[in-house]
Amino acid sequence: MLAQGYTFLFNLDAQLLFDTVLLAVAVFFLFMLMSYLLFNPARKLLKDRQDRIESDINTAIADKESAAALKAEYEGKLKDIDKEAEAILTEARQKALKNQNKIVDDAKEEASRIIKRAREEVELEKKHAMDDMKQEMIQIASLMAQKAVAASITTDIQDTLVEETLKEMGESTWLS
Repeated sequence: MLAQGYTFLFNLDAQLLFDTVLLAVAVFFLFMLMSYLLFNPARKLLKDRQDRIESDINTAIADKESAAALKAEYEGKLKDIDKEAEAILTEARQKALKNQNKIVDDAKEEASRIIKRAREEVELEKKHAMDDMKQEMIQIASLMAQKAVAASITTDIQDTLVEETLKEMGESTWLS
């Protein structure tokens, strides 16, 4: 043992040094045990959370790209629909014009048939009128002949009367 006159620096003795080393080893082992029991699960939890957040970000980016692609496709379809609608309207207008022209042509044909029929009827009426006039001329001529025979008119007078009657009737008939 050391002499009593000998003093240690900071009153360090062997027991204090041994207790300090033992305490340091115990703290180190407790740190290692706590690290294994607490720090590693906490690190794993944080790593899992970081991976999940990274996965969510990647999913959000993919969804955003998918949404942009769908939006572009939708806008393309809208443009195609506008073009298709315009084509349908153009086709409908063309069909309407064709139908209009067909209806007008049919109406013109019908009008020409009606006019032709009316002219034929007018011609028939003229013929009937001429036939009626001829019948009347014959009746008038026979009446004149009866009067001429009855009055003993000479043939010259009779011819003159017939010619005048025919002339009067002929002017109105033949002029129309």
